[in-house]
Amino acid sequence: MMLQPLNFSRQSVVSQPTTTNMDWHLPAWLPTQSPKQPPSQSPNSLPARLTDIEGEPNTDPVEDVLLADPELKKPQMYAVVMYNDDYTPMEFVVDVLQNHFKHSLDSAISIMLAIHQQGKGIAGIYPKDIAETKAQAVNREARQAGYPLLSQIEPQG
Repeated sequence: MMLQPLNFSRQSVVSQPTTTNMDWHLPAWLPTQSPKQPPSQSPNSLPARLTDIEGEPNTDPVEDVLLADPELKKPQMYAVVMYNDDYTPMEFVVDVLQNHFKHSLDSAISIMLAIHQQGKGIAGIYPKDIAETKAQAVNREARQAGYPLLSQIEPQG
């Protein structure tokens, strides 16, 4: 059995479809306007968007739309936390705090002592991507030096 194409006849609504007056996304039974024909509008009539609901001309002045500045919020901050262990030398921790987190010698020593006494200490507070990068760099440097120093990030409230 052979399938035959469907033939829709559009009697008097539209002439036979051609590439110039047929729009692919309109159903075949809807009339389409040829680009050669001018729109059927009298010269004194206003376009529909310039008339109100009753069809009378809209005389209200056009108001300018004021755009509000976008409301930006600060990114969530994360703390780079370094944890104490029994094998990493204190001098290495001070060196990491100075090189990666740009602490002075005095602040690096005080953070290192906090890590030693409290079990962990905050090396710095940054946006998430920067905090992750710094924590990974510290962990990589510690592994290359043969130390089990661990640093992770924690969200700040």
